[in-house]
Amino acid sequence: MIDILKLLEADSTLTAAQIAALLHRDAAEVAAVIADCEKQGIILGYKAKIDWDKTDRETVTALLEVKVTPQRDNGFDRVAERVYQYDEVESLYLMSGSYDFSILITGRTLKEVALFVAEKLSPLDSVTSVSTHFLLRKYKENGMIYPQNDEGQERITLL
Repeated sequence: MIDILKLLEADSTLTAAQIAALLHRDAAEVAAVIADCEKQGIILGYKAKIDWDKTDRETVTALLEVKVTPQRDNGFDRVAERVYQYDEVESLYLMSGSYDFSILITGRTLKEVALFVAEKLSPLDSVTSVSTHFLLRKYKENGMIYPQNDEGQERITLL
């Protein structure tokens, strides 16, 4: 099962037949494993990785370090549930160390990201501080490298 999942994680467009050929296994067996993993929630979904910098869509990405006061009987879970409901929130992680949550957000402009922090996130009762870091350039994300080619244009390389 792990070998099938690794191939799907690297390229979710692979069919059961293609995976079976790569692993020298039966296509029906591979399809059954994939269906079972989907049913069990091991496979949460399929998503294409897009290099938005190569399109005319303008976005700003920021990493937020957030300190919160955990809620009685619910710890950090209730706060996290409130925060991940916002459309701007791409990822939310509970962290160990000097802050509690690491939040990756996107917006159309710096002002939009700043307004999210100032008007939506910071006013939450449990939030005690927010440190905002703006992403300047991607070098590697989710196992994909964004190297420069000779013309200075980025391209994606799958590892």
